[in-house]
Amino acid sequence: MKLQGIELRRITMPLVAPFRTSFGTEHERDILLLRAVTDGADGWGECVAMAAPRYSSEYVDGAADVLRRFLLPALARHQESARGPGGTVGITASDVGHALAPIKGHRMAKAALEMAVLDAELRTLGRSFASELGAVAERVPSGVSVGIHDTVPALLDAVDGYLTEGYVRIKLKIEPGWDIEPVRAVRERFGDDVLLQVDANTAYTLGDARHLARLDPFDLLLIEQPLEEEDVLGHAELARRITTPVCLDESIVSAQTAAAAITLGACSIINIKPGRVGGYLEARRIHDLAVAHGIAVWCGGMLETGLGRAANAALAALPGFTLPGDISGSGRFYRTDITEPFVLDDGHIAVPAGPGLGVTPLPELLDERTTATEWLPLG
Repeated sequence: MKLQGIELRRITMPLVAPFRTSFGTEHERDILLLRAVTDGADGWGECVAMAAPRYSSEYVDGAADVLRRFLLPALARHQESARGPGGTVGITASDVGHALAPIKGHRMAKAALEMAVLDAELRTLGRSFASELGAVAERVPSGVSVGIHDTVPALLDAVDGYLTEGYVRIKLKIEPGWDIEPVRAVRERFGDDVLLQVDANTAYTLGDARHLARLDPFDLLLIEQPLEEEDVLGHAELARRITTPVCLDESIVSAQTAAAAITLGACSIINIKPGRVGGYLEARRIHDLAVAHGIAVWCGGMLETGLGRAANAALAALPGFTLPGDISGSGRFYRTDITEPFVLDDGHIAVPAGPGLGVTPLPELLDERTTATEWLPLG
């Protein structure tokens, strides 16, 4: 398959309601999409970097810049050098990681490029993302991420609404000053049968271990990324001091870092976000590693459009994903998605079965949300 070029497309997606975490509040998403144009089929990728470097060091403008100046030229050189029989030029998704390896970091930008190439490749071959990754399910259980609210009653109303919709797991965002009492209120209101977990997004330190131990009586599925992403040793010590299972998110950026965290006892659960780890092929490697070590995994979300949501659903259908992921219906974040909407059905989201991602942007909706486009030819 010859990659002829990449179209960078910026779109704006207003959220149905502000989404507040320990690192800030989002009102809309500024999203970078990639369209890979090949001699077989076009493919789509979605970059999950945020507008500002708060969740990670990456941000949308930086992702566009590194794609333009470094990643695409590196991929073009690799494609040109990888001539097949008769001098034909071509590339596969598995080549992308090797071609981009000399460029340090920028995993979200790399993941978006790999996703676009993989989508194009699979559409050309008539195979789905799910079958390529090794999915064993046709639908996946759906959890929902609930942001920080101004008041506990407002939080309870939100949780009640999500449970009524059918979500099978609730994740509460927490931060110092918004942790014990919100969790207690949700448990008291909805009972012990609700699958409940919390996500701190690095808001605490090891000095807060005694405070975080106060969450233990609430029988949580896990506490996600309580400490700074670099503090893997701190997470290992925290795991010894509390009984709530520790899950790592921001700390896991590759299979290598996952192996180190597992060896150190820093986590018993891993949240796999393909954008954070450099792509879906690396995400699958982390899944395989975790399964080999008896570590549970689940698929996190980054407020993706239907494109990223389709790919995440395919990943979450792998056998090691034993906990519900943040793969909500499209309506959780967007009144109108750019693809056909994903709809919650009996607490589950269907895994697309068509070629590639199994979904494509609807042209009229994509054009309505587009703020800028740029064509970057290869060669």
